[in-house]
Amino acid sequence: MATGKINVSVENIFPLIKKFLYSDHEIFLRELISNATDATLKLKHLTSIGEAKVDYGNPMIEVKIDKEAKKIRITDQGIGMTEEEVKKYINEVAFSGAEEFIDKYKDAEKDSGIIGHFGLGFYSAFMVAEKVEIISKSFTDAPAIHWSCDGSPEFTIEKADKKDRGTEIILSIAEDSIEFLEDNKISELLTKYNKFMPIPIKFGTKTETLPKPEGAKEEDPAPTKEVDNIINNPHPAWTKKPSDLKEDDYKNFYRELYPMQFEEPLFHIHLNVDYPFNLTGILYFPKLTNDLSIQKDKIQLYQNQVFVTDNVEGIVPEFLTMLRGVIDSPDIPLNVSRSYLQADGAVKKISSYITRKVADKLSSLFKNNREDFEAKWNDIKIVIEYGMLSEDKFFEKANQFALYPTVDGKFYTYAELEEKVKDTQTDKDDKLVLLYASDKEQQHSYIEAAKAKGYEVLLLDSPIVSHLMQKLETSKEKLSFARVDADHLDNLIKKDETQISKLSDEEKEKLKTNIEEVLSDKGYTIQMEAMDSDSSPFIITEPEFMRRMKEMQQNGGGGMFGMGSMPEMYNLIVNTNNTLIGEILNTKTAKKRERLINQSLDLARLSKGLLKGEELTNFINRSYDMIK
Repeated sequence: MATGKINVSVENIFPLIKKFLYSDHEIFLRELISNATDATLKLKHLTSIGEAKVDYGNPMIEVKIDKEAKKIRITDQGIGMTEEEVKKYINEVAFSGAEEFIDKYKDAEKDSGIIGHFGLGFYSAFMVAEKVEIISKSFTDAPAIHWSCDGSPEFTIEKADKKDRGTEIILSIAEDSIEFLEDNKISELLTKYNKFMPIPIKFGTKTETLPKPEGAKEEDPAPTKEVDNIINNPHPAWTKKPSDLKEDDYKNFYRELYPMQFEEPLFHIHLNVDYPFNLTGILYFPKLTNDLSIQKDKIQLYQNQVFVTDNVEGIVPEFLTMLRGVIDSPDIPLNVSRSYLQADGAVKKISSYITRKVADKLSSLFKNNREDFEAKWNDIKIVIEYGMLSEDKFFEKANQFALYPTVDGKFYTYAELEEKVKDTQTDKDDKLVLLYASDKEQQHSYIEAAKAKGYEVLLLDSPIVSHLMQKLETSKEKLSFARVDADHLDNLIKKDETQISKLSDEEKEKLKTNIEEVLSDKGYTIQMEAMDSDSSPFIITEPEFMRRMKEMQQNGGGGMFGMGSMPEMYNLIVNTNNTLIGEILNTKTAKKRERLINQSLDLARLSKGLLKGEELTNFINRSYDMIK
């Protein structure tokens, strides 16, 4: 028997500390399974290049729990280790065997599939175990060895009688970690971290029902047999070539990722790049709501099929974190930290690539089947609008496929929309005025008034549309958006015909004074406008700028520009050509005039959704009195 001390060299202290900064002890299983996978893939590689003269066979990794003895065993049929290799890779902490292996054989085959960078992964076992043992036999003729350590620098190493190649790790679980001796807990961790590892992982057995033998009666039970319970899919869809997959394969993989998700994805994007970085994956566009907060953390990040995290901010552009699917890259470390991601050049390139790939896919879908793209627009618009707002490169590409729907269900690109309304919807400065509604029901009367004048009204109802319109107005030379219930249309859009007021200037002033006497709310700015006689007598609008600032505050703008809560400000447009306005002006008694003004004003407020509570009750009672 040999004895000694584990050599912890000073230059490797910091990697050691980092490894133990893991806040969750459960990653020990991920690390040990990953090491077992590495050992198996190394053997596969050596047999493929003729350096290992052994039969690779169909190896698997097995996890066993011995609850009574308080042990967990993890066994592989991989490359194994000699005594010298154990001393080198285990006793000298932070020396990465996978890294050395890749370096040695990097010219033999470009992609051996080694997970790599696991120099300290083995020592994560001591987070849950009071004692760790290794029994290993190399694929060479070297004798098997038994290494044991109780978590101190002291270890023992001796010969073992293991006959088959491979490595068995035995963890004697500490009292404060006995939760890991439960089958359900280990099954949960294997499913979480190792669901798509490239080597089959066995955990216990399961009962499989066999076909009934010929001549069996209906009431006879079907025969069964015990089979290995393989908990992972070693060949997930993202590891295959797109040309080898059909639409059903993508849908089946989506169900495998999200078994509790019953809606089918709208479409998928297969990622596959090997220069200047390695990246594979599949992203899915699910049906999305307008709620930005509940969609995130659905994309799973893997490193060579080892689950890392479902928080992919920094790797995936923020606007795409609402998608679902898998991203796998060996260029991203397993101990991902936000500061690392923000500083790493490869990660920035990955983010840029994903943005471009998604934009190209959307453009292709739009060109190839516009009708289908339009049908899906409401389900995907929040991602596209968010991307246009937050990513300049995506904003440029989105001009090709971003749609602007109308209240009548038509869809236009910006170029198509500009061509359609350029002769009918410009202001006095020759700016294009795009009218829009955010709520078809609430703004119905304003929409109908705009349509009656021949204007096109867009339906823009996502929560970030105010921010997006501001960016569009900044990027286009002459463009402004105005909600249909903002400043009156005749003020917004240049008209060839000019309406002449039926009231003199003196009558207008008198009428304005009468209205001000009745109007208790001083938040209204009264404007006298000559309009068609059949237009409403009173119309309430909200200045577009003020309304948009309020909207942006409500939807994430917070204390934007250092402002507090935006004040309520409205315009009261008085149509001086309406016959009711003339009646109000010529009414002999102040009481009747006040009643007519109040009733007309409340009707305008009702149509704007501003009449509530006691004021609404008073309006209803007054209306009944007038009917009587």
